Amino acid sequence: MAESMQARIDAMFRRDKLWAFGFVLVLWAVLAFVFFSVNPLIPDNTMRVVIAVAAVVLGLFNTASIVAMISHYSHDKNFIYELDIRHLDEARHH
Repeated sequence: MAESMQARIDAMFRRDKLWAFGFVLVLWAVLAFVFFSVNPLIPDNTMRVVIAVAAVVLGLFNTASIVAMISHYSHDKNFIYELDIRHLDEARHH
């Protein structure tokens, strides 16, 4: 049972990590799309640079927060996911 539980924990962690990094990729794609969509509407090059820097800073902070979240989850994954799995198993039996 312990190996089965560990395998389930590892699978849930891999899936969550995949979703998190997928979110980061989509975020960067959306930031680029929005910037290039509004780029022709920006009248001033200084404003264009400010908007580009703001988009990059936003992307970097969100990327860093997701990486930090995954790092914390990897250290506490047994506690986090074992509790989730036990609750899912209980709900499935009711």
